[in-house]
Amino acid sequence: MIRILRSKDVSIAELLVRKTQGNDISFAVASIISAVRTEGDKALYEFTKRFDGVALSAIRVTNEEMNEALTSTDKEFIRILERARDNITKYHSLQKKNGFTLRGENGEVMGQRVIPLARVGLYVPGGTAAYPSTVLMDAVPAKIAGCPDICMTTPPGKDGKVNPAILAAAYVAGVDNIYKVGGAQAIAALAYGTETIAKVDKIVGPGNAFVAEAKKQVFGTVSIDMIAGPSEILIIADSSSNPAYVAADMLSQAEHDKMASAILITDSETLANNVSNELEKQIEKLERKAIARASIDDYGKIIVVSDLCEAVTVSNAIAPEHLELCVDDPFALLESVTNAGSVFMGRYCPEAFGDYMAGPNHTLPTSGTARFSSPLSVDDFVKKSQFTFFTKEAFDSLAGDVEYFAKKEGLTAHANSVKIRTEE
Repeated sequence: MIRILRSKDVSIAELLVRKTQGNDISFAVASIISAVRTEGDKALYEFTKRFDGVALSAIRVTNEEMNEALTSTDKEFIRILERARDNITKYHSLQKKNGFTLRGENGEVMGQRVIPLARVGLYVPGGTAAYPSTVLMDAVPAKIAGCPDICMTTPPGKDGKVNPAILAAAYVAGVDNIYKVGGAQAIAALAYGTETIAKVDKIVGPGNAFVAEAKKQVFGTVSIDMIAGPSEILIIADSSSNPAYVAADMLSQAEHDKMASAILITDSETLANNVSNELEKQIEKLERKAIARASIDDYGKIIVVSDLCEAVTVSNAIAPEHLELCVDDPFALLESVTNAGSVFMGRYCPEAFGDYMAGPNHTLPTSGTARFSSPLSVDDFVKKSQFTFFTKEAFDSLAGDVEYFAKKEGLTAHANSVKIRTEE
């Protein structure tokens, strides 16, 4: 059963702690990466047989496989995927930035260019954790950014095929190339390239502990989006909230993972007790009951505070991935919220809307990293470059100061590169 605590008894540090892996997997992941770097496709085939239990004849998903998946996917789901894509596109299109040019009084010109990454790799979990929503959330911003080559890796099933729902989402989102590879070996292939898979500039997408560790190890060779931890939801709710709604929203994240965290902060003792009772009722009806039970028992909390202002203070200290403001006037609290990945406001905005259809991205910072990082966005798929042009007149206006500055730093060659031009 979930624990009910008073705010004075809460340790924020303890709320952020998760159980660690029993064994250090870094060596195992390093060995996989090394094998892929040296053996290429051969290693991918061997690891897929070992870890996924299937002997593949080809890594790349063919047009025939894509057509088969689209034929087997019901038309209603295709319609929903397209509607979700359109909502995600509408939201993320507003994030697109243009460069700028600054012209000075002496003819100098400076500016910034915004350039899409040439090739990005999306990692999408497969098997029992198959999330077509993740395909849309990762691919649509990359498409809007203008990335010319968007590829995707995802592990095959025992039949050697990719989950049809994932392929349908990839088709709707406009993914260019899809490969039947999962785990750390997929991350290595994207980072270093093989005979079949060209190396990418950036890897995005969630995965298990091996995928997360592989992303850590290849960072620097390629860019990555983030290292995602277990899912989190924090709900701030007042006495008028429906306890059944609140409990249902907490369980929507608890069913993800035994290490997922679901926290309620409320100024109402009555609501705290009612939500606790609702959780016990609703858990029994879930298909993923065992997972939700472990999450709620180990990492679920109900924190009773004196008022909603204190609730926001505690929430900011936790910096949750998902924050729900289940109050009459959520906009009155929003300006005080400084640390949250994504905020869901009002009594009719469950976090599940954000996972699928609303439009904002569902790839979010976890484990308190919302203090300094942001949701996945169009910005993740571009880089910025600067340019500077100086006329002779503009050069003369700054030359003396630049030479003086360089000498102050003891960099005489820097100073001379200016001085030699002034002596012409």
